[in-house]
Amino acid sequence: MQDRFQWSISMNMQKKLFSSTLPSVTLAASALLFAFSSPALADCERGALDAMYCDANGDMVADLPADESEWVNPDTLIFAYTPVEDPAIYSDIWQPFIDHLAKVTGKEVRFFAVQSNSAQVEAMRSGRLHIAGFSTGPTPFAVNLAGAVPFALMGSDTGQFGYTLQVFTHSSSDIFEMKDLKGKRVAHTSPTSNSGNQAPRALFPELGIVPGEDYEISFSGSHDQSMLGVVARDYDAAPVASEVVERMAARGLYDVEDVRLVWESDRFPTTSYNHAHNLHPDLVEKVREAFYTFKFAGTELGDEFEGVETFIPITYKDNWRVIRTIQASNGVQYTPDNLQ
Repeated sequence: MQDRFQWSISMNMQKKLFSSTLPSVTLAASALLFAFSSPALADCERGALDAMYCDANGDMVADLPADESEWVNPDTLIFAYTPVEDPAIYSDIWQPFIDHLAKVTGKEVRFFAVQSNSAQVEAMRSGRLHIAGFSTGPTPFAVNLAGAVPFALMGSDTGQFGYTLQVFTHSSSDIFEMKDLKGKRVAHTSPTSNSGNQAPRALFPELGIVPGEDYEISFSGSHDQSMLGVVARDYDAAPVASEVVERMAARGLYDVEDVRLVWESDRFPTTSYNHAHNLHPDLVEKVREAFYTFKFAGTELGDEFEGVETFIPITYKDNWRVIRTIQASNGVQYTPDNLQ
């Protein structure tokens, strides 16, 4: 039987391809690597998961391999945050947490600045990425294609978390409500982005505006670029994640007087923090301990993510239900070709 993606390269060739260090994995490389896969596992319950994984307990994430020889306990842990406009800045911002993670796990920890969602997902799939923050929309792709196991979100000490989808236009534009988007050029971020594409396609029709029909969609590549494009009037409007534009404003990357908020959604879960499904369970326990005991106050990470106080426990099955519903309404299938 052919596996889901009809991959055919031999395991020996895979090992040669994956022998390079992780930071060399780029967008171009990830597109190539997604053409290959390990052999499918024997028949098992897996739901939407790739044939590499099983889900015997029905929690919608990949099970720990039954064969203990497949458990991974590396000397160096590789951690990656979701792709951002300036990865170098975030390498410094994440350093306090990296130090805490290293102390709790007793491992060396390296920060990997990813260039794209597909590169990040492929890095975990190939075994070169152990812990990662995946953006809201790409999280189901990471779960189903790469065996990512979401276990934490940034939130408050009271357990509150999330962000909203906001639609911005330039303050001088003639757009004051959603129906005014008709005939305009609107920046979406990328096809897999929740607030930047999937949620608008699912929610805007209820507001009387159909993306791609009532207005022209231009993919900007990121929330940062969408917002800056609105400021520069390259786009008439843009749906963006509130948490991103708030951080941009705090860093002075745009003047809040130059934009106008047109509409705002209810709250969605924000970036998920995941470990690879095959990490040794003792290591997983330490990784989770490191996240749950880290305090943001007084750190660069706390300054960057204003209002965030701690990492809170979550599950993919419960906390990503609304995102899966949005993606299902858009006909999203979790394949490499749909991950951008």
